[in-house]
Amino acid sequence: METFGHLNFTVLGFCCNQFGLQSPEVNHETLNVLKHVRPGGGFVPKFPMFGRVEVNGLNEEPLFTYLKESLPFVNPVIGDMKKFHWCPLKVNDIRWNFEKFLIGADGAPCRRFDLHCPIKVVERDIARLLA
Repeated sequence: METFGHLNFTVLGFCCNQFGLQSPEVNHETLNVLKHVRPGGGFVPKFPMFGRVEVNGLNEEPLFTYLKESLPFVNPVIGDMKKFHWCPLKVNDIRWNFEKFLIGADGAPCRRFDLHCPIKVVERDIARLLA
């Protein structure tokens, strides 16, 4: 947001508890958890945070169904299935927290990023999209 916010760009944050049950807080607790626990250190997001959603499984939000259908998975490794809390598991599911989707101003999904993707790659692709 600090780099691109002035260019008609925004980040949208969605909490999800489907990955190792790491986000058990209720919606009104989310900002305090971010500020004091994870990542902590006084972190305050400079972008909109939405209430907790499911991004995989039978109750996944339609937005994430659309994104996953539009863009192929970016990591062939499924991971430790004991830490996944949804059913059924699908090959195109979001694999872990902090996976990112880049969406154009027209609403079309452009790119999907694995959680381990270097932020410089994400920034480069955002800059290209906004150019």
